[in-house]
Amino acid sequence: MAMQKVTIGTVLAVAVMGMVVSALGVLVATRTISNTGNLSAVGVGVYWDSSCNNAVLSIDWGALEPGVTVDKTIYIKNEGSLNVVLGMTTDNWNPASASSYISLSWNRQNYELNPGSVIQAVLTLSVSSSVSEITNFSFDIVITGTEST
Repeated sequence: MAMQKVTIGTVLAVAVMGMVVSALGVLVATRTISNTGNLSAVGVGVYWDSSCNNAVLSIDWGALEPGVTVDKTIYIKNEGSLNVVLGMTTDNWNPASASSYISLSWNRQNYELNPGSVIQAVLTLSVSSSVSEITNFSFDIVITGTEST
């Protein structure tokens, strides 16, 4: 039997803004990171709700500071007719050094999803407290559903 592979490609555009403020001789460094990313799905549906009524079209991580971790809950539905094993990777970091300071993980790596089933997944974006010299960055999220064997 031929192996089928369904891929969800997501381009996640992320803006990082830095500002140094000097007041009364005190140097205060503030870096606010905001993020909105577009998500598109093929074969596997991605939704905000377990009833699969509200498709995820973008992800807004809100205002972030160095050292912060933010979770976003999504729901993945196997809209195909075969069991699939879920996987997620990131790719195309711009600048490449951003991947040394910012990471994305989730709790559904290697999870087997039956046809028609819906599973809650948590995406976790982590920003290192030592992030520096990055003013803007972007990366792709690739979620795959691979036919289980």
